[in-house]
Amino acid sequence: MVHSGSRRDPWIKTSLIESANLSKAAGCRIFLKLENLQPSGSFKIRGIGNLLRYHLDSHATPHLIHFYCSSGGNAGLACVTAALALNRPATVVVPLSTKGDMVAKLMTSGAAQVIQIGNNWHEADTYLRETLLANDEAGVYVPPFDHPEIWNGNSSLIDEVGEQLKEQGEDGADVVVCSVGGGGLLSGILQGLDRCDWGKRCKVLALETKGADSLNQSLLHEELVTLPSITSIATTLGATRVAQTAFDLARKFQVKSAVLSDAEAAMGCWRLADDERIIVEPACGINAAVCYGGRLKKLLPDLSPESKVVIVVCGGSSLGLSTLAEYRAKYEWVEQETIPDPEVPSTLSAPNGSSGHSHTDGYPDQSS
Repeated sequence: MVHSGSRRDPWIKTSLIESANLSKAAGCRIFLKLENLQPSGSFKIRGIGNLLRYHLDSHATPHLIHFYCSSGGNAGLACVTAALALNRPATVVVPLSTKGDMVAKLMTSGAAQVIQIGNNWHEADTYLRETLLANDEAGVYVPPFDHPEIWNGNSSLIDEVGEQLKEQGEDGADVVVCSVGGGGLLSGILQGLDRCDWGKRCKVLALETKGADSLNQSLLHEELVTLPSITSIATTLGATRVAQTAFDLARKFQVKSAVLSDAEAAMGCWRLADDERIIVEPACGINAAVCYGGRLKKLLPDLSPESKVVIVVCGGSSLGLSTLAEYRAKYEWVEQETIPDPEVPSTLSAPNGSSGHSHTDGYPDQSS
C-alpha cells in the first residue's frame, strides 16, 4: 500500500482515456493511462515520491534530510520534482556523458545541484555514495526502482485505474500493458492487481526491447540474468539486471513477457504522436506499438472486440521532435506493409514501404 502520512502526494491522479484510434487499430478497447502528464513527466514520481515521503516520516530529523540520486534520466527528474514538492533539497550525480539538455532539465526542475563526474553510471554512483553521502549524516540515497516503497507507490496506478473504470461503468480491465526496465513499475502493478477484485482475472503483458530484455532473458532461463550491456535505443529500459522482486512476481502471476525491436518501439512513438498527439520516448512507445499490425492479438489471441486493455503511457523526457523525426526516417521500413485505414489516422501517414527495403523482424522475436 502507498505510505500514509501528513505530507501530500508529490504525484497527481492522471487521466484514463479510451482511445478510438488505437482501439480500431488493435481490434479491442484500448484505454490510455496518461502517466506522461505527471509533474516529472513519467510514472517514476509515484514510487520515488512515495519513498521520499516514507523517509521524511520515519527520519528523526526530517527537516535536515538531503536526497541524493545518481540517475540522470526519469528517476532523477522524479526525485528532484518530488523533493521540491516536499520542501527538501535533492542533488543528482550523473556521468560526464549525460547530455546538456538533461542536465538543464534537472536544474530547471529544482535540483539543488547537478554534478557531472565519472565515465559511466557506476563511477557517478560510487562518487555519490563514497564522497557525498559519506559526508552528509542527513543524506538519503534514492534508488531508481529497487525498493519496497517505490513498488508501493507505483501500485497506486492500479488503484486509480480501478476507480476510473468504475466511474465509466466498467468492472476493471482484462489486460494491463507496461514496459519493463528495472521492474519497479511492473512490481507495483502486480502488487496493485493482487489486492483488487478484478486483478485476479487481469493479465499483464510486460514489454522490453531487444538489447534491454533482462526480464525476458531471466524468465527464459528461470533465473536472474545480467545482460552484458544495453544495446537498445530504449535506454531508460536499460537495467542490465531486473529486480529480484519483479522477477519473482512475474513468475508468480504468470506475466506474459515479450520482446520487440527498436524499430517497433520507435514506430510506437511516431504513431502515438500521429493518432493521439502524444510524444513519448521509445521505452514508452513500445507499449503503443503492440496496438498496431496485429501485434497485440498475436501475443494475446484470446482478446475480443470487447476486451479492455489498459496501456500505461509511462512517459519519459528523453525524446523531442528532432529525435522523433530521425527515428521515423531510420525505421520507416517497419511500416512497409501498413494498410491505410481512414479510421486510424497514423495509417494514412505511414510510409507504406516507400523506403523500398525488406526486413523480417517486425514482430516480437521472443516471448514466454
